[in-house]
Amino acid sequence: MNLEYIQAILPALLKGTWQTLQVFFLTLVLSLPLGLPFALGSISRFFPVRFLSKAYIWVFRGTPLMLQLFFVYYGLPIMFGPAFRMENTVAAVLTFTMNYAAYFAEIYRAGVQSIDHGQHEAAKTLGFSRWQTMRIIIIPQTIARVIPPVSNEVITLIKDTALVTAIGVGELLKAAKDANNRDVNPTAFFIAAVIYLALTFLLTLLSQWCEKRFSRHERKEA
Repeated sequence: MNLEYIQAILPALLKGTWQTLQVFFLTLVLSLPLGLPFALGSISRFFPVRFLSKAYIWVFRGTPLMLQLFFVYYGLPIMFGPAFRMENTVAAVLTFTMNYAAYFAEIYRAGVQSIDHGQHEAAKTLGFSRWQTMRIIIIPQTIARVIPPVSNEVITLIKDTALVTAIGVGELLKAAKDANNRDVNPTAFFIAAVIYLALTFLLTLLSQWCEKRFSRHERKEA
């Protein structure tokens, strides 16, 4: 490999990496908490809330993320006017947040429903309201149980950010494509692959640390 060429294209690739990380972190910060109300809504006793929550999850899990990106970025302004036109990065974060919130909601729901029903009954006997039961007893246990599947989704998210190049966001893959198209040299793709592998490796280490920490905490509580 030509080291001079690598030095020449590296700044653009690092800039693209920064854009990738921005989309990743913003999506994560917004979608992780947003999934919780939809998870609780999907098991609510109130039918309208349960129906709307399940419909949201069904739509965003049942359609391709790329299609959702195109709909938010191109479709909304056409259907509802220029007031719905937004910058491509904003459209990307909004779409990813709505999509991943649906996936996190399903993970949370499964985690909540995995808790033994006897704990609900015990809390009711102690005079806890349904909300107190969820907040004090169920949700803390659920967090420990959903760490592994949530970690898998987080690792998938860092790779899915490459999709935003379809609407012109200058993330890592787009920077690599631009360099390859300009120079007809695949080196940029190789470097991009190394960067993605490094990011997923770091996320894997972090997820393993979280799993060990919360599993120890759960054993102590037990």
